Amino acid sequence: MPELPEVETVRRGLSQLVIGKTIKSIDVLWPKIINGDIIPFKHELEGRKIESIDRLGKYLLFRFDNQMTMVSHLRMEGKYFVRATDEPIEKHSHVIFHLTDGQDLRYNDVRKFGRMQLIPTGQERELSGLKKLGPEPTENEFKLSNFKKYLARKHMSIKPVLLNQEAVAGLGNIYVDEVLWMSKINPEQPANSISDSKLSSLRKNIILELATAVQAGGTTIRSYTGAFGETGLFQFDLNVYGQTGKPCPRCGTPIVKIKVAQRGTHYCPHCQPLRKV
Repeated sequence: MPELPEVETVRRGLSQLVIGKTIKSIDVLWPKIINGDIIPFKHELEGRKIESIDRLGKYLLFRFDNQMTMVSHLRMEGKYFVRATDEPIEKHSHVIFHLTDGQDLRYNDVRKFGRMQLIPTGQERELSGLKKLGPEPTENEFKLSNFKKYLARKHMSIKPVLLNQEAVAGLGNIYVDEVLWMSKINPEQPANSISDSKLSSLRKNIILELATAVQAGGTTIRSYTGAFGETGLFQFDLNVYGQTGKPCPRCGTPIVKIKVAQRGTHYCPHCQPLRKV
């Protein structure tokens, strides 16, 4: 699943390609991708200009000149790219925005899990996936005091707490494994049993890791590409994710893979021991 660095990379690419362009017509080839009625979806957007593209966590927000916003979640393998309108439609392209300049903005999704929903601009936080979305992982928004208060109420393992998007937005399976390794925290450690010094380190590493991954264009493990069709580069900098059996970069102990909250989880048993509560 694309995480914050991948979605931000897509946002930056699409901003270069389609901002200021106008939608001529829309073809919806797989209706389930649109949350809500397709007819008003098309009616509201046809003839409208894309003014900007924002991001909240893993969600893309396409802003239009009629004060409407299309909220898009890529889910597992969704991707956007721009093609000339007269080019053949690729397999798995399910929503096609024909632009007035002779190009298409095409949404492609092998698994068809991605979703789009049109709402009035300013009502994003009323959507179920965005209501409880935590702060962006930046120095200004992601406050250590709030992070500590949130985790103090959580008895479950730290990994699923970080995955649920309420403590901080944008983390997925790859980056949670990485930041826990960087912070020397076991993925099964109860969230409310982590020391203040470890939480401070975890917060700093979340901010640093996601920012670094954005600069690298994200991580391509299977099928992720940016809006220009480019793969990410951060997979070459992963320390534990996907490194089962390889030596830990810090101590040399073989990396172990286990299941935590039904998710494949990679960690170093020496650097990340499970501490007794």
